[in-house]
This record gives sequence, structure tokens and C-alpha cells, in this order.
Amino acid sequence: MESFREAVAAWAAGGPGDPARELAARLPVRTAVLLEGPSDAAAVDALAASRNRDLEAEGVCVLPMGGAMSVGRFAGLLGPTGLGLRLTGLCDEAERRYYARGWERAGVAEQGFFVCAADLEDELIRALGVTRVEELIRAEGDLRALETFLRQPAQQGRPPQQQLRRFLGTKKGRKIRYGHVLVEALDPHRAPAPLEALLADLT
Repeated sequence: MESFREAVAAWAAGGPGDPARELAARLPVRTAVLLEGPSDAAAVDALAASRNRDLEAEGVCVLPMGGAMSVGRFAGLLGPTGLGLRLTGLCDEAERRYYARGWERAGVAEQGFFVCAADLEDELIRALGVTRVEELIRAEGDLRALETFLRQPAQQGRPPQQQLRRFLGTKKGRKIRYGHVLVEALDPHRAPAPLEALLADLT
């Protein structure tokens, strides 16, 4: 499936489409989950693993696009006007319009994607609670970095949830790592609603 993801990314960047077409037929792939970035993919993969689901074996390709503004391009290549895959996805509230427009242009009959209230990190922090997230940050060895971050003038007076959400995005790779960490810490039956709905849709 990783080869298919790479082939699709190259195709979306202007490369040839034949490698993606050949891989789609050989694997086979039936559904593409279009996500804004790798931290979202990490969270989806972690939740699926916690439910003992192998999405790749089910023909599901979890595909980070490198930004929501690329969704029209990816939906066109992979949806009804392209490879004919079923499309679904997860996005931030601020990016809903890009997904809706991409789905419409790709000829997808229903807007079968799921929207986080702010973003996925915000959803996960609310699901776990501030205290639990701080415990996980401590367990991951990032407590000193968090304390330094919280002393910054820009963070003074912000609600703790917003501070944690901002902290997760301050270092490259941190959001991806905590995508796994936060999802793995969830109660098995208390995943954030958009993430839960996405996984339930992949049946």
C-alpha cells in the first residue's frame, strides 16, 4: 500500500498515472481516506489497530495529502472521474469548504467526510482531558519542553486545552508522534466522534 501512496502522490504532483492505476488493480484498493497530513494518518492507523483492524488488508488506503487545498486534485484522481475508488476523509472545520468543493468537482454524490470541531488534536485533548494529556507528555519525556513553552508570554492567559494543542504543533514530528500516543491512550469506546465515525464508515 505504501507503493500505491507514493504513486498517487507523484501522480498528484504531475507525474504519470499508470503506476497508480496498475497498483490499484493489483492490490486491490477499494477506498481512499483523504487526510490533511501525517498526524491525522497516525491517529487513524492507531485507532484501527486498537480495534484489531487491518485497513490495508481491507483495501483501504489512508492517504495524507500534504494539506487540505490538495483535496480537489486527489479526489479527482481517485474518485468517480479517476480510479473509481470510494472516497472518505477527515478534516478540520476551517478546511471543510475545500473538501466539499473537492467532492463536488470529483462527482462524488454524497459528502462522505468527517469534520473535527477545530482540529483532530483538539478533539483528542477534549476526549482525554487536560490532566491525562499532561501525564502522557510527561511519560513521553517532553515535560521540560512543555514547561518552557508555557512560560512564553504568548501562552499566558490561554486556556490549558489551547496551550496543549499549540504545544503539539511546535516541533516537527511531534504531532505525528502524539497522534499515536493520544489515540492509544483513549478509552476503547470513547474516541472523538469524527474519528469514530470515520472508522465506522470504513466497513
